[in-house]
Formats: sequence, structure tokens, C-alpha cells
Amino acid sequence: MTLRRTVLTGTAGLAMVAAAAAVAGCASPSSSSSTSTPSAPASSAATSAASSPATGSATTGAASPNVTTSGAPACATASLKATAGVAQGAAGSVYQVIDFTNIGGTACTLYGYPGVSLVTGTPPKQVGAAATRSPTTPASLVTLAAGATANALVRITVAQNYPAATCDPVATTALQIYPPNQTAPIYLAYKTTGCSATKVNLLTVSVVQAGAGSGN
Repeated sequence: MTLRRTVLTGTAGLAMVAAAAAVAGCASPSSSSSTSTPSAPASSAATSAASSPATGSATTGAASPNVTTSGAPACATASLKATAGVAQGAAGSVYQVIDFTNIGGTACTLYGYPGVSLVTGTPPKQVGAAATRSPTTPASLVTLAAGATANALVRITVAQNYPAATCDPVATTALQIYPPNQTAPIYLAYKTTGCSATKVNLLTVSVVQAGAGSGN
């Protein structure tokens, strides 16, 4: 399989691509870069506790102070737009950059890991386990001026790497993304196949870092 060579600036992408060499297969799911309006559907996911240490639709991302030493508050979900940045396939996985742009009028901050999971249906229903956290890069406070962008890298292992009886595959339609320290998600259209069996974890996410993941 020939891969498009892309530099993922500002992410832990290179380290995660190297780690992916041990994963079997080379298929890649299809994806869409369209973004839905941030919303909190009538599901138990949207009412999760912000202090939970895990990631995904059952939790928020890593907690940070409401107001930082820089004087800027944590970025609220309503102040952020999530878009799919550059994607790269390697060794049975897809590495998808998620860009977070501050669409509010004032500076705000992001710190730590977003919560990420695959969902399907209307209202969105989580499919399988939420993303685990990659420890490759330590967290650091990212201050976003109005219009500025930060990014996180999500590794999505191809569900077809697993036997159907183990995976219990389900077609998914979006990524459910909780910005760090937030309980309201953003839904980003993303068509692929997930594993509804929670013992199979297809997703891994990096910390949020400054800049657009495409390097632009």
C-alpha cells in the first residue's frame, strides 16, 4: 500500500506512526472532514463528570483550571470548531489530526487530552470503547487567541484487523469529541467501522498541542 507522505507538525504523530508498525493489515476506513455544530444530545454521555480520569464520550478530556495564570479561561465547547486535518494510513491504522479553532472573540486555553469515541445514529450512540491516552508527549498549556488553532492526533485501528466475532463490527458516522475540561461534545462527521465490543479498543489520542496539525 502506498501512503501519502505528510508531516504532522505540532503533534505526536511521528512517534505514533512508528509504534503502529506492529499492527497487522493495511486497510483504511473512509472519512469525511465535515463538522457538525457542537451540541449536547439527550444521552448519558453529555452529562458525564469532568473529573473522571478516562477519555471518551463517557468522560471529558483532561481537567485544567477554569482560569489559568495567563488570565485566559478554559476553552468552552461553544467557542471551538473541530475539523479533520491531515490523515495518514500506516500498518493497519489511520492517523487522523483533529484541529481545534477558537471561534470565540477572546483568548482561551486547552490543556491535556480530548475525549474521543466513535458514534453512530441520531441521536449519536457511542460504539465501543473510548480512546485511550498516548503518553508519548507530555501535556502543556496551549493558549488560543481568537482564530488560532491547536490540534490532537487520533489513531484509529482498522476494525477488520480483528475477527468479526471478537470485534462485533458496526458502521459509524462520526467522532464524538470532548474538548479538555468540557462536558459538551463536538460531533465531527467521520465514516468508518467500529468495534461494538468494548474489550477491543481501536482509538488512541494524543495531548492537545499548539498549531494546525497540517503544518499550515
